[in-house]
Amino acid sequence: MIKSNLKRIGIYGGSFDPPHYGHLKISKIAIKKLKLKKLFWCVTKKNPFKKKTYFSLNHRIIKSKKLVKKNNKITVSSFEDKIKSNATIDLIKYFKKKYNNSEFFLIIGADNLINLHKWKNHKQLIKLVNIAVFPRKDYDQKAKKSVILKKVKKILFFKSKHINISSTELRKKLN
Repeated sequence: MIKSNLKRIGIYGGSFDPPHYGHLKISKIAIKKLKLKKLFWCVTKKNPFKKKTYFSLNHRIIKSKKLVKKNNKITVSSFEDKIKSNATIDLIKYFKKKYNNSEFFLIIGADNLINLHKWKNHKQLIKLVNIAVFPRKDYDQKAKKSVILKKVKKILFFKSKHINISSTELRKKLN
Protein backbone atom coordinates (compact mmCIF):
# COMPACT_ATOMS: atom_id res chain seq x y z
CA MET A 1 0.00 0.00 0.00
CA ILE A 2 2.75 2.47 0.89
CA LYS A 3 4.97 3.03 -2.14
CA SER A 4 8.49 3.82 -0.98
CA ASN A 5 9.58 5.66 -4.13
CA LEU A 6 7.02 8.45 -3.70
CA LYS A 7 7.06 11.45 -1.43
CA ARG A 8 4.42 10.90 1.25
CA ILE A 9 2.14 13.80 2.14
CA GLY A 10 -0.56 13.88 4.78
CA ILE A 11 -3.73 15.95 4.57
CA TYR A 12 -5.43 16.65 7.89
CA GLY A 13 -8.50 18.75 7.28
CA GLY A 14 -11.01 20.14 9.68
CA SER A 15 -12.37 23.18 11.42
CA PHE A 16 -9.81 22.96 14.28
CA ASP A 17 -12.35 24.86 16.37
CA PRO A 18 -10.24 25.18 18.50
CA PRO A 19 -7.02 23.33 17.69
CA HIS A 20 -5.68 21.26 20.59
CA TYR A 21 -2.93 18.87 21.64
CA GLY A 22 -4.98 15.91 20.44
CA HIS A 23 -4.66 17.24 16.87
CA LEU A 24 -0.92 17.64 17.40
CA LYS A 25 -0.50 14.16 18.88
CA ILE A 26 -2.37 12.57 15.96
CA SER A 27 -0.18 14.55 13.58
CA LYS A 28 3.03 13.38 15.22
CA ILE A 29 1.89 9.75 15.12
CA ALA A 30 0.88 10.05 11.46
CA ILE A 31 4.20 11.65 10.49
CA LYS A 32 6.15 8.90 12.20
CA LYS A 33 4.09 5.83 11.28
CA LEU A 34 3.35 6.86 7.69
CA LYS A 35 6.83 8.31 7.14
CA LEU A 36 5.32 11.58 5.93
CA LYS A 37 7.60 14.23 4.48
CA LYS A 38 4.93 16.87 5.03
CA LEU A 39 1.58 17.14 6.80
CA PHE A 40 -0.86 19.89 5.91
CA TRP A 41 -3.40 21.07 8.44
CA CYS A 42 -6.13 22.34 6.11
CA VAL A 43 -8.31 24.58 8.23
CA THR A 44 -11.79 24.89 6.78
CA LYS A 45 -13.97 27.97 7.14
CA LYS A 46 -16.87 25.78 8.21
CA ASN A 47 -17.46 22.05 8.39
CA PRO A 48 -20.28 21.31 5.91
CA PHE A 49 -21.83 18.91 8.45
CA LYS A 50 -21.95 21.49 11.25
CA LYS A 51 -24.04 24.63 11.70
CA LYS A 52 -21.30 27.15 12.51
CA THR A 53 -17.86 27.66 13.98
CA TYR A 54 -17.15 29.08 17.41
CA PHE A 55 -13.90 30.89 16.56
CA SER A 56 -13.11 32.88 13.41
CA LEU A 57 -11.05 31.27 10.66
CA ASN A 58 -8.18 33.68 11.30
CA HIS A 59 -8.17 32.90 15.03
CA ARG A 60 -8.14 29.15 14.34
CA ILE A 61 -5.26 29.46 11.87
CA ILE A 62 -3.20 31.59 14.28
CA LYS A 63 -3.81 29.16 17.17
CA SER A 64 -3.02 26.17 14.93
CA LYS A 65 0.26 27.72 13.78
CA LYS A 66 1.20 28.48 17.36
CA LEU A 67 0.47 24.88 18.38
CA VAL A 68 2.62 23.33 15.63
CA LYS A 69 5.40 25.92 15.48
CA LYS A 70 8.07 23.48 16.76
CA ASN A 71 7.28 20.88 14.10
CA ASN A 72 8.71 21.83 10.71
CA LYS A 73 6.89 18.98 8.93
CA ILE A 74 3.47 20.50 9.66
CA THR A 75 2.11 23.40 7.61
CA VAL A 76 -1.12 25.17 8.57
CA SER A 77 -3.25 26.95 6.01
CA SER A 78 -6.72 27.41 4.59
CA PHE A 79 -7.11 26.52 0.93
CA GLU A 80 -10.80 27.21 0.28
CA ASP A 81 -10.32 30.63 -1.31
CA LYS A 82 -7.48 29.30 -3.48
CA ILE A 83 -9.41 26.25 -4.73
CA LYS A 84 -12.87 27.89 -4.59
CA SER A 85 -14.33 24.96 -2.67
CA ASN A 86 -14.60 23.43 0.79
CA ALA A 87 -14.88 19.87 -0.54
CA THR A 88 -12.10 17.43 0.35
CA ILE A 89 -12.09 15.98 -3.17
CA ASP A 90 -11.22 19.41 -4.61
CA LEU A 91 -8.49 19.86 -2.01
CA ILE A 92 -6.98 16.48 -2.90
CA LYS A 93 -7.10 17.30 -6.63
CA TYR A 94 -5.28 20.58 -5.88
CA PHE A 95 -2.55 18.76 -3.94
CA LYS A 96 -2.22 16.05 -6.59
CA LYS A 97 -1.51 18.74 -9.21
CA LYS A 98 0.87 20.66 -6.97
CA TYR A 99 2.77 17.56 -5.76
CA ASN A 100 2.26 15.20 -8.68
CA ASN A 101 4.92 12.65 -7.67
CA SER A 102 3.49 12.05 -4.21
CA GLU A 103 1.40 9.56 -2.33
CA PHE A 104 -1.35 11.10 -0.22
CA PHE A 105 -2.82 10.11 3.11
CA LEU A 106 -6.06 11.62 4.33
CA ILE A 107 -5.92 11.75 8.13
CA ILE A 108 -9.36 11.42 9.74
CA GLY A 109 -10.95 10.31 12.98
CA ALA A 110 -13.17 7.24 13.24
CA ASP A 111 -16.16 9.59 13.57
CA ASN A 112 -15.51 10.95 10.07
CA LEU A 113 -15.12 7.52 8.51
CA ILE A 114 -18.73 6.74 9.45
CA ASN A 115 -19.99 9.57 7.22
CA LEU A 116 -17.36 9.44 4.48
CA HIS A 117 -19.89 7.97 2.05
CA LYS A 118 -21.80 11.30 2.34
CA TRP A 119 -18.83 13.44 1.27
CA LYS A 120 -18.82 15.03 -2.19
CA ASN A 121 -17.47 12.58 -4.81
CA HIS A 122 -16.43 10.11 -2.12
CA LYS A 123 -15.95 7.31 -4.66
CA GLN A 124 -13.38 9.35 -6.55
CA LEU A 125 -11.79 10.54 -3.30
CA ILE A 126 -11.11 7.02 -2.04
CA LYS A 127 -9.37 6.21 -5.31
CA LEU A 128 -7.01 9.18 -4.98
CA VAL A 129 -5.83 8.83 -1.37
CA ASN A 130 -4.98 6.36 1.33
CA ILE A 131 -7.17 6.90 4.35
CA ALA A 132 -5.60 6.85 7.80
CA VAL A 133 -8.17 6.53 10.59
CA PHE A 134 -7.44 7.43 14.19
CA PRO A 135 -9.54 6.13 17.07
CA ARG A 136 -12.23 8.33 18.60
CA LYS A 137 -14.07 7.52 21.78
CA ASP A 138 -17.47 5.91 21.10
CA TYR A 139 -16.89 5.70 17.31
CA ASP A 140 -14.36 2.92 16.68
CA GLN A 141 -16.77 -0.01 16.43
CA LYS A 142 -19.20 1.94 14.23
CA ALA A 143 -16.32 2.95 11.97
CA LYS A 144 -15.24 -0.65 11.49
CA LYS A 145 -18.77 -1.45 10.31
CA SER A 146 -19.21 1.68 8.17
CA VAL A 147 -20.63 1.68 4.66
CA ILE A 148 -17.36 2.90 3.17
CA LEU A 149 -15.46 -0.25 4.19
CA LYS A 150 -17.43 -2.21 1.62
CA LYS A 151 -16.11 0.11 -1.10
CA VAL A 152 -12.44 0.62 -0.28
CA LYS A 153 -9.48 -1.36 0.93
CA LYS A 154 -6.98 1.52 1.29
CA ILE A 155 -7.87 2.26 4.88
CA LEU A 156 -5.29 2.14 7.65
CA PHE A 157 -6.68 1.89 11.16
CA PHE A 158 -4.32 3.21 13.80
CA LYS A 159 -4.26 1.56 17.16
CA SER A 160 -3.40 4.11 19.79
CA LYS A 161 -4.67 5.26 23.11
CA HIS A 162 -7.78 7.33 22.81
CA ILE A 163 -7.00 10.99 23.03
CA ASN A 164 -9.68 12.17 25.42
CA ILE A 165 -9.87 15.72 24.18
CA SER A 166 -12.12 17.20 21.56
CA SER A 167 -12.83 20.63 20.18
CA THR A 168 -16.51 20.14 21.07
CA GLU A 169 -15.66 19.54 24.74
CA LEU A 170 -13.30 22.52 24.81
CA ARG A 171 -16.02 24.81 23.38
CA LYS A 172 -18.50 23.59 26.01
CA LYS A 173 -16.08 24.66 28.71
CA LEU A 174 -15.95 28.16 27.25
CA ASN A 175 -19.71 28.70 27.57
